[in-house]
Amino acid sequence: MLDSLSPALDILTDRLHRLPGIGRKTAQRLALFVLRQDEEHVNALADALLRVKRDIHFCRQCFNITEQDICRICRDTRRDQKTICVVEDIVDIFAIEKSNEYRGLYHVLGGVISPLSGVSPADLKISELINRIGNSDVEEILLAINPSTEGEATMIYLSKLIKSPGIRVTRIASGIPIGSHLEYIDDATIGRAIQSRREL
Repeated sequence: MLDSLSPALDILTDRLHRLPGIGRKTAQRLALFVLRQDEEHVNALADALLRVKRDIHFCRQCFNITEQDICRICRDTRRDQKTICVVEDIVDIFAIEKSNEYRGLYHVLGGVISPLSGVSPADLKISELINRIGNSDVEEILLAINPSTEGEATMIYLSKLIKSPGIRVTRIASGIPIGSHLEYIDDATIGRAIQSRREL
């Protein structure tokens, strides 16, 4: 077995390989791409990575990402303040926003209930959601959680917890295949699912 040609390149390849969806060969190609770039480009890339880690945190209201205390969506008074769309992850907000069919607020759970994976309701932002509903004039909670087995169980759990007089609990309509993730669904399908949401 040959010794490494460059320990520094190996370290970069290993770090890139840890990124989701990046295989070892792709990581190696990316590392070689970085090597071929001029120092200014590499410094800009390193600065962008550090800035993301240093400047971005979670919105204290909805747990979306933001560089301020409250995210841009929560601060936007033009949005429907009486509707909260509950999503599993931040990437789901990106997907829904691209559909241009939803103009309310969001709440990021940070996952779904999954006893087999050791994720309980206490591990998610559910108590924060309940407190938020209790301290606002919300009229509708739209559950836009990925329709996996765990996602369905989470939606049932939330609907029982939230449903009360004056609050509608709805879910995005069918058309999103079971087991799929919103981030991979096309904009038009997501838009139709939002428009055709139904009550739970």
